[in-house]
Amino acid sequence: MDRSLSLELVRVTEAAALASASYMGRGDKEGADQAAVDGMRSTFAGLSIKGTVVIGEGELDEAPMLYIGEIVGCSEEEEMEVDIAVDPLEGTNLIAKGLPNAIAVVAMAPKGCLLHAPDTYMEKIAVGPKAKGAVSIKASIRENLEAVAKALDKNIEDVTVMIQDRERHENMIKEVREAGARIKLFTDGDVAAAMATGFEETGVDIMMGIGGAPEGVIAAVALKCLGGDMQGILHPMSEEEVQRCSELGLTEEDVKKVLTLEDLVSSDDCFFAATGITQGDLLKGVLYLGNNRAQTHSVVMRGATGTIRFIEAIHRLDKNDTIIQMMKKHANFTKKS
Repeated sequence: MDRSLSLELVRVTEAAALASASYMGRGDKEGADQAAVDGMRSTFAGLSIKGTVVIGEGELDEAPMLYIGEIVGCSEEEEMEVDIAVDPLEGTNLIAKGLPNAIAVVAMAPKGCLLHAPDTYMEKIAVGPKAKGAVSIKASIRENLEAVAKALDKNIEDVTVMIQDRERHENMIKEVREAGARIKLFTDGDVAAAMATGFEETGVDIMMGIGGAPEGVIAAVALKCLGGDMQGILHPMSEEEVQRCSELGLTEEDVKKVLTLEDLVSSDDCFFAATGITQGDLLKGVLYLGNNRAQTHSVVMRGATGTIRFIEAIHRLDKNDTIIQMMKKHANFTKKS
């Protein structure tokens, strides 16, 4: 794929972040999510790709979200056919409450190279480049922590584990504490948590737990670009989720299979982009500077080259057609607030 697509993807996540950032702390997660979708979809329309959304915000009947199967981009060329995975606003609760680490995310790979994950839960384990190949989702928690400590040349007491703060993880948290490792709990945002393992400055060494399967695929693209590692096992937690797996043709054996990084994203020629919406551990949130200006902070990565770029941009909101359209569309909400 054309390397210039990496910078084009940043424009997509920037638009989603700018469109939704004004909802921070307003308590309207649906409005914020819709604004992010509108900004992302509008920018996608100008990209020279023929993309199919394989990880999105729902099915066709749930439009106007970016639905699974939606075609985005303006190219009709077969060589530009790609799979797209999106989360226009990861952390709807975070932005509604004004909490850290809400981001806009896009991942892209050649057609057929992203796992079409059902909308169900997935057990996950993720590590950065130095611990690649050291962990196994089938190993015990202590064994994995010892392996990560050895790979990073740390004492196990100095290893930091990222775990979502959910009741289903109570036993996991207990085992990590008994092993002596440090824990950093997060409330929402699987992708940001997994991605954090790939950057030493976050202080996160390993992420584990049960979260969304679609988010697992997006996180896998980030870790592929970073040179990290990830494994997952589908973990349906209701009859409805079991049915979703069945509708995709997944057998009971498929559901129990350990999904490697290669299973989740099978090509190195992949791209990942994310823009901070609220202030985060890795990315700064959208900052309003006055005089119709806003600043964004993004990361964009390419798997084929391992290139990682952090991009800070200042946007003139009164000259950005996409943002002007979003402001008009969501004006009623702004006035009510």
